[in-house]
Amino acid sequence: MRAAEIAEEFPVVVADSNALEAARLLADHRLPGIVVVDGSGRPLAVLPASQVVRFIVPGYVQDDPSLAGVLNETMADRAAEKLGAKAVRDMLPEHLPEVPAAGADETVIEVASTMARLRSPLVAVVKDGKLLGVITASRLLAMSLKA
Repeated sequence: MRAAEIAEEFPVVVADSNALEAARLLADHRLPGIVVVDGSGRPLAVLPASQVVRFIVPGYVQDDPSLAGVLNETMADRAAEKLGAKAVRDMLPEHLPEVPAAGADETVIEVASTMARLRSPLVAVVKDGKLLGVITASRLLAMSLKA
């Protein structure tokens, strides 16, 4: 089975999209991550949901997790509000790592290898630089277990 055969349509965001809207997209659809594309639709990065969660945790709590217990409910409820003033590009690392991408003709094992090597919850499937779809880790496992 080839990557193009198991790739699914998947929501994407452009790097200039509002970070709060992207977070809502992740939450509403319970996505493991989202592909960030440039203006021409070429994948730039995969933004894992865990990175978005990390972005809403104050830096001082990341430095000392024991402080998480001192935040009152109001402060915790408002933690995501700071995303409203940010763009998706603000949540990406300064130096973008390799895009977790697979060619349309790659095998399931090749896709799995890329996913494992880059520790990504999903892989963008591309042909001639254009995004065809996405393979999530859960989809990859389901297809592998069917075989």
